[in-house]
Amino acid sequence: MTDRYLDPHQARQRTPTTYEDLLGDAIERAFAAGVHDLAGLVERLNDSGLASPSGKAWTEAIYREEMATLGA
Repeated sequence: MTDRYLDPHQARQRTPTTYEDLLGDAIERAFAAGVHDLAGLVERLNDSGLASPSGKAWTEAIYREEMATLGA
């Protein structure tokens, strides 16, 4: 029997999309590089080549909106 409190995906409703996987990877790389502020994270996302959902450059507002959408 699996302990539900040790399941890292217990709240997952579906498998992540390729875009969500790539976004998560880019965010993890930024954190691993010591970036822990929103401005730095947005800069790293733009440097990564991963486009925002609108295809525009990442901004703090676009990042916040995307996180709210993905977290809903």
